[in-house]
Amino acid sequence: MAEVKPEEMVHHPPMDQLQGFEYCIDSNPSWGEAIGLGFQHYILSLGTAVMIPTMLVPLMGGNDHDKAKVVQTLLFVTGIKTLLQTLFGTRLPTVIGGSYAYVVPVLSIIHDRSLAQIADGHTRFLQTMRATQGALIVSSSIQIILGYSQLWAICSRFFSPLGMVPVVSLVGLGLFERGFPVVASCVEIGLPMLIIFVVLSQYLKHVHVRHVPILERFSLLVCIALLWVYAHILTASGAYHHTALHTQISCRTDRSNLISSALWISIPYPLQWGAPTFNADHAFGMMAAVMVSLIESTGAFKAAARLASATPPPAYVLSRGIGWQGIGTLLDGLFGTATGSTVSVENVGLLGSTRIGSRRVIQISAGFMIFFSILGKFGALFASIPFTIFAAIYCVMFGIIAAVGLSFLQFTNMNSMRNLFIVGFSLFLGLSIPEYFSRYMTGAQNGPAHTKAGWFNDYINTIFASPPTVALIIAVVLDNTLDVRDAAKDRGMQWWERFRTFRGDSRNEEFYTLPFNLNRFFPPS
Repeated sequence: MAEVKPEEMVHHPPMDQLQGFEYCIDSNPSWGEAIGLGFQHYILSLGTAVMIPTMLVPLMGGNDHDKAKVVQTLLFVTGIKTLLQTLFGTRLPTVIGGSYAYVVPVLSIIHDRSLAQIADGHTRFLQTMRATQGALIVSSSIQIILGYSQLWAICSRFFSPLGMVPVVSLVGLGLFERGFPVVASCVEIGLPMLIIFVVLSQYLKHVHVRHVPILERFSLLVCIALLWVYAHILTASGAYHHTALHTQISCRTDRSNLISSALWISIPYPLQWGAPTFNADHAFGMMAAVMVSLIESTGAFKAAARLASATPPPAYVLSRGIGWQGIGTLLDGLFGTATGSTVSVENVGLLGSTRIGSRRVIQISAGFMIFFSILGKFGALFASIPFTIFAAIYCVMFGIIAAVGLSFLQFTNMNSMRNLFIVGFSLFLGLSIPEYFSRYMTGAQNGPAHTKAGWFNDYINTIFASPPTVALIIAVVLDNTLDVRDAAKDRGMQWWERFRTFRGDSRNEEFYTLPFNLNRFFPPS
């Protein structure tokens, strides 16, 4: 075999904008396509919107009607938060939904002795929900202050491409428990869904109908429709009549009881569960979840910018987005969604799968969320999709986010032993430490931190159960303290230097300028 000359080798220079997208952040497909893609994002967002209330509401003492109402409220508020973020926040095409980071402090509130001893289930649900609302309202101030004061912008100036590699990667990889382990809980539905989705979206993506790559853009809708019907046939035929309860919950289309419990028309409104109650221990514990969601959203914003074919968001824009996320958590507390706000990782992954990074598509999906949350029965119909179907999709979407994080390595020198150490060490501990906390909590029904100070326990157990948070702590500290003077170029800082300030690159104004000429009143720094 002839030796390849160096000049004949293919070189792939670093690119601050991901190429190959049909529509980027500020370009739009036709209205018909945009509506279809928006509906697709709405369907994908249902997984988290249903799973979190399904997990928490019964533990609060709520019944199926309460669960249906919380699901409707969470979807309604998600639509509002998404519109606010895409209009006035980072302006990236991101869905702002519920966060699993808040599960630990909410469980702590549920197990509070003053609430757990209430005998009547519905009364206990209302009191627990009000306590959760109060904690969310108080803790939301952390993101609001860090965001609008630009303190998070100052912190983000220490984030290099090298430091962001493990953070963004673990935003996706850290959710591995919601992937194939859930698919395997109903393998006869989950595995066909996974295989068919990969085949349609990747191998058959060049199939065109009227010059539109229909399977690349709408394979998620096609697959969900096919497997949903298949799951309903299995349910109606009695295939799960004599199976274990866990299997029935994972596979049946009628186990959620959302359709029968939801009202035909219901408009969520602030303080619908009653006046929030405030407790210092609950609020301090919830603040840990606020910090975790802030870090996870920072990584997701970085990934969304890349998958929208935009430049990295400047520090000012990133901080502005965190401020609006704090407003979103405040809305969660006012309406009573039982959780706080974060960027929906699966919806960010869908940007890459469809190669459509349009902001308008996400805004249309927010409209669907608000519309179907008001029409309760119709929204509950879509929410009856078995969660194992969503888990199969997550296997692809979370993997895309992990790969986006790894793509930041192109800006760094990976022939440097320093960089190899930082990336490898932070990735490994970013997975290993949260896995230890997760296994400990599963076995002992409490976290490794179980002192008499409940708020302290929530802080430690929440922060160290989050892979991106652990990775950020380790990677950013090492990256800014280990041989910094000699490693400026190796870290990739020269590539992101012009994106540190809003006016550092002309493309920033194109992608991140506020609408309605609002930059006159809020000049960027």
